[in-house]
Amino acid sequence: MLTLTSITILLIGFVIFKTVIIVSERENVIVERLGKFHTVLSPGLYFLIPFVDNAAYKHEMREQVIDIPAQSVITSDNIQVEVDGLLYIKVMDAKKASYGIGNYEAASINLAQTTMRAEIGKLTLGETFSERDKVNHKIIGEIDKASDPWGVKVLRYEIKDITPTKHVIETLEKQMEAEREKRAEITRATAEKEKLINVSEGQKRHAINLSEGEKQKRINEALGRAESIKLIADATAKSLQMVGNAINQPGGKEALKMKLIDQYIDRLGEIIEGSNVSIFPAGLATIKGIFEEIQGKKINLKPLVEEK
Repeated sequence: MLTLTSITILLIGFVIFKTVIIVSERENVIVERLGKFHTVLSPGLYFLIPFVDNAAYKHEMREQVIDIPAQSVITSDNIQVEVDGLLYIKVMDAKKASYGIGNYEAASINLAQTTMRAEIGKLTLGETFSERDKVNHKIIGEIDKASDPWGVKVLRYEIKDITPTKHVIETLEKQMEAEREKRAEITRATAEKEKLINVSEGQKRHAINLSEGEKQKRINEALGRAESIKLIADATAKSLQMVGNAINQPGGKEALKMKLIDQYIDRLGEIIEGSNVSIFPAGLATIKGIFEEIQGKKINLKPLVEEK
């Protein structure tokens, strides 16, 4: 009796389990009737026909992140690197995802790896780091075209790590060290060149300033001499004019003659003092005549020559 009751309960439980199905908000369920596609169940409570309907597939409808395993890739400059990434996909059509392909996740991973190898093989090592966005967009485009029959949408792809081999890293470090040393040498050479240019420019400017100063000095001296000559000439002209005006005054000619005689006598005295002979020059008669004319009387002078 107990055994029959237990069997009945188990049978009822099994029938309920096969009949009632609850689909959560994040899922879609594919129902097959007698082995053929019947319908897609969206979130909610459903009753199935026991032994006729079957919940064949259940799909996650949220965005999924698939980790692409690291793989060895050869760049266009023959450098081996390890590349891995992340693929973001979402099931858009549960029926296609069930019947369009056996395992869309595995297919997406393999297609992403194949496309990534092909794209990175076209780039140099430096370009793989600088053109990640280009590689990402290319992989997205290729997978998206292939995944359309699967009912899967590729949202984005991101290269996570690009890791060269240890030998390549050591080579790159040496190359970078050499490049840094080269840039340092160029910087030092440029600085030395700038220094020499600045020194030569300074010397040039100094020489120009000296020549300009010398030129200005000579100009100023010439202008000073010209001004001095002009002033002397003006003064001489004025003095001669004054002398001429004075001569034309009454007694002017007599004063001029007296002045000339005075200068003559002074000069004659200087000559006599510097010689060993006392001389009364023959021209003294001229002086005599001038004195007589000025004083209005006769002066008796005898020429005399005597030894000192």
